[in-house]
Amino acid sequence: MRRRDPVQRQANGNRDLQEVAEWEPRSLVDRLVYRVAAASASVARAAVIALAALILLTQVALGGFGALDDPVVGVFVLLSVVPALLLAGYIRYADITTDEPLRLLVGTFVLGVLFAGFAGVLNSLLGGALVALLGASVLDLVGSVELTRSVLFAAFFLLVVAPVEEGVKLLAVRLSAYRTPQFDTVVDGAVYGAAAGLGFATIENTLYITGVIGPAGGDALATGGVITTVRALAGPGHVIYSALAGYYLGLARFSREYAGAIVLKGLLIAAGAHALYNILASELPDLLAATFGISTFGAFVGFVVVYDGLLVAVLLRKLSRYRAAYRATRPRDTYASELTEFDP
Repeated sequence: MRRRDPVQRQANGNRDLQEVAEWEPRSLVDRLVYRVAAASASVARAAVIALAALILLTQVALGGFGALDDPVVGVFVLLSVVPALLLAGYIRYADITTDEPLRLLVGTFVLGVLFAGFAGVLNSLLGGALVALLGASVLDLVGSVELTRSVLFAAFFLLVVAPVEEGVKLLAVRLSAYRTPQFDTVVDGAVYGAAAGLGFATIENTLYITGVIGPAGGDALATGGVITTVRALAGPGHVIYSALAGYYLGLARFSREYAGAIVLKGLLIAAGAHALYNILASELPDLLAATFGISTFGAFVGFVVVYDGLLVAVLLRKLSRYRAAYRATRPRDTYASELTEFDP
């Protein structure tokens, strides 16, 4: 509920309170100030997007996509994003309300691609600072170089990678679709969050695949198959995490009094799930392989399927609860023609 000044409450709309307890642009000066403020916000958003594009172009110029001109590499990149694309498409399909405009979904996807550059720069800078700050202390505490490396990697994932990457993906939604009238339901946040996650996964997969296949030479096909499979398994995670954070962003839009806390909760959930995945994926497959006598790759596949499956169940549970509430609060004829993807 919007807070009101005591004068506003007492006047109840029956008195002109301009510059007493209310304000709107009426005079020429007021309108000018209003337009300058609005233009400044637009310029700031454009500057952020331009900087992100510059970072991406710099990566291209420095050879970050050096092998992408090879059609085989392009096919590997496309294959690597298929699972994430299917998941993002299903989340859109699971939105029982009106379909989101394709232009906004594509725009959010593009911003997810662009803002990945921010994440790369911040991860490098903050990761170096983390090692400089904690490295010696952790080594003195645990007395083992190998254990120190594991602890620092876990701290890096938890304190740097996960919050930075989930933050920039949510920023992609906040600076685009969130500001439009089409963002008019809570679940729209999950849909646009998934689009941002898909964009991020696409550029991340591209960097990994081109970076691995480029130096592979004659083994490019075999190497490409392995890295593409690994990235195809990792990609859906980005969609899931940012869809969860996006859902809470949508919830915050319609709960303005607690908006900050709601957005923070969504980011903590997304970043926590992301960090836990990175930490477990670094250590658990080897442990499972040694324990059950299976290949490390097989253990990794099994871990990802189970982990992502649990998170997808959590996300779909939220969408299902919203769907049930949506139907329960609307007359039958107002949604009979809308999506009913969970119906038998």
